[in-house]
Amino acid sequence: MSSMYGNQGMRPPKGNLGGYQAGQLSNFTPEMMELFKSLFSHLSPDSYTGRLAKGDQSLFQEMEAPALRQFAGLQGNIASRFSGMGTGGRHSSGFQNTATAAGSNFAQDLQSRRQDLQRQAVQDLMGLSSNLLSQRPYENFLIEPHNKKNFLEKILGGLLPLGGAALGGAFGGLPGAAIGGRAGSAAGQAFF
Repeated sequence: MSSMYGNQGMRPPKGNLGGYQAGQLSNFTPEMMELFKSLFSHLSPDSYTGRLAKGDQSLFQEMEAPALRQFAGLQGNIASRFSGMGTGGRHSSGFQNTATAAGSNFAQDLQSRRQDLQRQAVQDLMGLSSNLLSQRPYENFLIEPHNKKNFLEKILGGLLPLGGAALGGAFGGLPGAAIGGRAGSAAGQAFF
């Protein structure tokens, strides 16, 4: 029966609650329990989702680095286009307006994406937490205290009232049997 204990399912009873013993029965296989425990790491403040949810600047910078490189290329293309217009093209208001508009649009797009990612990360954390905390990896139960009477005590406890009733009946008839039965029952309770 030792296979019922430990990772296989049932844990030995813990504690003592008014004579009852508490125990746990696993609802998960060891593999399921390992997966369940590993999911909690996704809820930590240092997890990817946790960092997104709290708006970790360094994480956003890592994520935005390719877009910044792409934007630098776009600025180069704008500058080349205006350079082809002659010596004053890059100093014109048209170039300044185009470069400013591109920079503004880029910054607004990045900010919008950051907010969307942060909002989604908060929702993901809330959903995962709720899901994990609603799981029941164990069922708790109570074990009823064992009756400590051995076989001989049970036999004698049942025979004493009968013996008392028989003796009382032999010497005092029906009233004697009732008195003898009560005396035998009291004797049985006093000894056991």
